[in-house]
Amino acid sequence: MSTDNKIADIIKSATLIERQEQRAVFVSFALVFVLMAAYYMLRLVRDSMASDWTNTEISVLWNIQFFLSLMFVAIYGVAVSKIEFRHLVPAVYGFFALSFVSFHFGGTLVEDPVLLDKGFYLWVSLFSLFHVSVFWSLMADLYNKEQSKRLFGFIAVGASAGAIVGPIVATVAAQTIGSASLMLTASLMMLIPLPIVFYLQFLKRTELHNDQINVDLSHMKIGGNPLAGFRDFFTSPYLIGIAAFILLYTAISSFTYFEQTNLLREYDRDQRTQILAMLALVVNVLTFLLGFFATGRLATKLGMPATLALVPAFMCAALLILAFAPILTILLALQVARQAGNYGITRPAREMLFTVVPRESRFKAKPVVDVAIYRGGDAVWSSAFALLTDGLGLGMAAMAAIGAGIAAVWAGTGLRLGSVFATRNEAVDAEESKDKISPTEYSTN
Repeated sequence: MSTDNKIADIIKSATLIERQEQRAVFVSFALVFVLMAAYYMLRLVRDSMASDWTNTEISVLWNIQFFLSLMFVAIYGVAVSKIEFRHLVPAVYGFFALSFVSFHFGGTLVEDPVLLDKGFYLWVSLFSLFHVSVFWSLMADLYNKEQSKRLFGFIAVGASAGAIVGPIVATVAAQTIGSASLMLTASLMMLIPLPIVFYLQFLKRTELHNDQINVDLSHMKIGGNPLAGFRDFFTSPYLIGIAAFILLYTAISSFTYFEQTNLLREYDRDQRTQILAMLALVVNVLTFLLGFFATGRLATKLGMPATLALVPAFMCAALLILAFAPILTILLALQVARQAGNYGITRPAREMLFTVVPRESRFKAKPVVDVAIYRGGDAVWSSAFALLTDGLGLGMAAMAAIGAGIAAVWAGTGLRLGSVFATRNEAVDAEESKDKISPTEYSTN
């Protein structure tokens, strides 16, 4: 047996990745690594700005973000209808790369730095959801349902690795070339994924052999109504269920984000960046370990209902502890557990949910759920948090008790959604066993 084959067999034993899948999986890993490294370089700068503003000011920004999300999801729907699939994903990443170049050089033209900071905060927040949604749409199109259960967890480790490297690069760059130059550095990094996407589309046909499972439309247009994503969402109980799961998640993430922001107000921006960088490092090391050794096995062994409910159930218990002991150490530990659990377990499992929806819904309805619904949740829960804290004066203990109740509902929603996925997955498998998908079944209008 050759050395290459021995290495491939070792990789298969450790990660459940078959030999013919390994090239595509590692390239996918590299793609999300670069994307997340670039994003985390920007995120630290964004989050360090937030403690300069009140809860109400942040809430206003999150409400603005919701309407921006609606507008850009609609624009993306038009792009899906008009741009050939093989150009779509590179076009999205190229657009955001150019936008951050504009922010970098636009700083010399704006007199009010607060206005520029808030504009940058909004744009990074939009990018944070959009680039991830587009990436996972691409992954759902490359791999079949059985592969997604085994491989998505490992691919998500690439995001964790990038999220580890990004803060390290940002810390060094801030000390050498300045924080403002991070935008330019990150935008140049976002150009790297463009040729990788084309290579992955090639591997889909030559090594994954998935062109018969998800028909190859690389020289066609997806077509259809550009606003079909909104239509598909409102007419699909399954997609609405995914949206409910995300809304409950945003409630918990909003709670921890605002409390973290409040606790960091006494520090200056450089100190906040250092604290947030250390927090991100711990979170993403844990996520890396979860994704490498556990996530794929959890979805396979426990099933989707238990996998989706695992982190919400843990958060319910952790928030109850925080309600009785509302101190900084427990809040930071909770924040680490929430983010690591989401990135390493909940998010990859959530992406598997889209492998049983039609192709057009995958590309048009998914951004509605991932971007518009997510940011809508941010808007609602940020307003509620500002009202309960700035308005009614509730403290951390009371907010933690409320959060525990929401987390319990979130866990129940995960159980139900996972059961529906299992039923749909069995039905799709039965249908595919009877009849293979033919390219002629898809409209190119």
